[in-house]
Amino acid sequence: MDLPVDEWKSYVLRKWSLLPLSSQVTISTAETLSDIFLQSSLLLRPEDEMFLKRLSSSCLVGKDPDAPLFYREEGNKKFQGEDYVGAAVLYSKGVSHSRPNTEDVSLCYANRSAALFHLGQYEACLKDISRAQIHGYPERLQPKLILRKAECLVTLGRLQEASQTIIDLESSFADNPTLAASHFQILQRNLSHLKIKVQEKETFAEPFPAALTKVLKDMDLKEENERIPSASSSVGLGTDPLRGRYLIATKDILPGELLVKEDAFVSVLNPGEMPQLHRGLENKWDTRVTTGDLYCHRCLKHTLATVPCDGCSYAKYCSQECMQQAWELYHSIECTLGGLLLTLGVFCHTALRLTLLARFEDVGGVIRKICGEISNKDIYLPERKNRGKTPNYDLEQNEENGKIVETPISGCDINEKYENNYNAVFNLLPHTENHSPEHKFLCALSVAALCRQLEAASFQTLTPALKSSKLKAAVALALSPELNIWGVAMLRHMLQLQCNAQAITTIQQKGSKENIITESRQVRLATGLFPVVSLLNHSCSPNTSLAFTGTVATIRASQQIGKGQEILHCYGPHESRMGVAERQQKLRSQYFFECNCPACQNEKHRTTARPRWEAFCCNSCRAIMQGLQQQVGVAQKLLRNGKLEQAIQQLLGCQRDAESFLSAEHTMVGEIEDDLAQAYAALGTACAFIFYSEEQVCLVWFTVTLALAGDWGMSATHLQKSLRMVEVRHGPSSVEMGHELFKLAQVFFNGFAVPEALNTIQKAEKVLSVHYGPWNDEIQELQKMKSCLLDLPPIPMGPSV
Repeated sequence: MDLPVDEWKSYVLRKWSLLPLSSQVTISTAETLSDIFLQSSLLLRPEDEMFLKRLSSSCLVGKDPDAPLFYREEGNKKFQGEDYVGAAVLYSKGVSHSRPNTEDVSLCYANRSAALFHLGQYEACLKDISRAQIHGYPERLQPKLILRKAECLVTLGRLQEASQTIIDLESSFADNPTLAASHFQILQRNLSHLKIKVQEKETFAEPFPAALTKVLKDMDLKEENERIPSASSSVGLGTDPLRGRYLIATKDILPGELLVKEDAFVSVLNPGEMPQLHRGLENKWDTRVTTGDLYCHRCLKHTLATVPCDGCSYAKYCSQECMQQAWELYHSIECTLGGLLLTLGVFCHTALRLTLLARFEDVGGVIRKICGEISNKDIYLPERKNRGKTPNYDLEQNEENGKIVETPISGCDINEKYENNYNAVFNLLPHTENHSPEHKFLCALSVAALCRQLEAASFQTLTPALKSSKLKAAVALALSPELNIWGVAMLRHMLQLQCNAQAITTIQQKGSKENIITESRQVRLATGLFPVVSLLNHSCSPNTSLAFTGTVATIRASQQIGKGQEILHCYGPHESRMGVAERQQKLRSQYFFECNCPACQNEKHRTTARPRWEAFCCNSCRAIMQGLQQQVGVAQKLLRNGKLEQAIQQLLGCQRDAESFLSAEHTMVGEIEDDLAQAYAALGTACAFIFYSEEQVCLVWFTVTLALAGDWGMSATHLQKSLRMVEVRHGPSSVEMGHELFKLAQVFFNGFAVPEALNTIQKAEKVLSVHYGPWNDEIQELQKMKSCLLDLPPIPMGPSV
């Protein structure tokens, strides 16, 4: 949700329509962002703030003392049903609503440690056990917790610590010998076996730090750019009156070469569905799982063991360190504004966070550049902290005494260096003149309302001891100029984000855990601002591929790029996903330009109205399409519910119907083939095991999958048909092709078709490494499959049954 909630948008647009024409004209014709903000601020009335306050109050972001018990009981239900992930998330929600050093928080941490133990996340389990004890876990329940700690330590091979824990456990059992005997019988029975297992792992496993170092080393730029620190030495920065700033290849670049590795200057987690109160429902607490429950709100690391903010229930982190860093940088101010920020949207939240981060840089020159007309005084953002010298922002191109002083490329410092800092962010274009008056009014009024809340919070902090009304009025007056500067800066950033924000994405697996074929989808995780990535111009057929690891963006060449060629990125409308008309409309409405890339030029001269993957055999067949889509939806529901035979029959019928009126390369035909592959694969999962690191299990898997080869064979047949359509639409080297090859490799692997699997694994690795590099999760899994297969004899897949 980039913009504010629909209720606030409708309210503001209605307010705009009722404004006197003179007010509308004043805002519409304002020449500066300062004028837009100040004029809009004057129009913000108390009734507007009350309406926004009512909307914000529907977001449950405070700590409710009754919630921990509810979430703990709901988590226990999931735990008893062996849904340990669901249980961990609900226990985390209980932790978020608990106050520190209470029995509630200690019980939630302890219960979550049990879920993490069953998920095999032993390190995280140990941390939760420690947290439960720190927050006052009841003495009567300590033996159970210490026993779990000992089992974790034994499993991790930390035998000396485990021995000491067992000694501590014996001491704690001294007052309850009956309980001690029952627990120690269980522990001693398993201890010898666990020690042998750990010793074997210590003998054969690669040390984790070495493996981690190898991954991180691969993610580094081979040779950093002196002028653009986040880019490789193969990249240069140029400027052009028509194209603006752009990146260019300074030498020949090969596919897969890492060109940019940049940490977001700012990022805000996408909240997903709003955590609103359920009015009229029995339970007001939300049990839905959102991105905010699964990812750190600072570094975006995936975690089931979140550490909550002490002041609110919304912000969650992967560690105490991340929580502390977020608090010092921005969350100390954002914490009390949680409901308002969720209501005003991600762009407004990001704009505030950008302005808060500006306090840590000397940005006085930047602020004066845009806000000089507010005051003649040197006004800085509150609590400014220097991190380096201020670049000269006032250089102009002029001729004086026969000398020409050239203006540097915007965003660069006086040494012509373009860095990931607030100066670079500030110089991203807001395109003020292209936004509609209504949109600028919505943004300005939203920022003004946020500033009023910031002012109120500051006033309450600074004036509790002041009894004189005159002194309080003086403090309020002193706050106003600084808040105006904050407001203008935030308005600029909010307008910038429409064209410069980057959707930080991640690959999420979907489908049931019983389904061997991985169905993955790209989901938006957060919104970030990357000054260097923002230098890339758009192409509907780009020569780069963008990927994310947490808050770090990496750009790799997806094809060979010759020296002197521009390095291009796709802003979203890609030639393989949209027709030229739809792409142009999208680019004009969001980015304010018309694309003239080769892909658009070629499609404008195409005689057919639709690409092959959207084409019908004839125009009269269009009406039948809706019915087919409904039938496919029915089949997919059967597939989700595990009714595999019925799903297959339904899909085969859809396949026959599709062939009669759709082109062979139509997207719907590919979707049906993919669903058939899923259905046949599901029939072959009942006895198939995938434990890549255990040779014994591989041999068992070898035995049982032979009887299931027919189902895997059928799955592979349909998936190969789907693969051909993906290749036609997206190209043989596309990231979509890589994901599809990964699925086919899984099918061949589980069907025990060793030569076919090894061949497909090699193809998938080649494609995916170009887009992600060798550290990608799917590539790591492909390598595990290959290692297992190389130790087994090749056996062809059996005939279909």
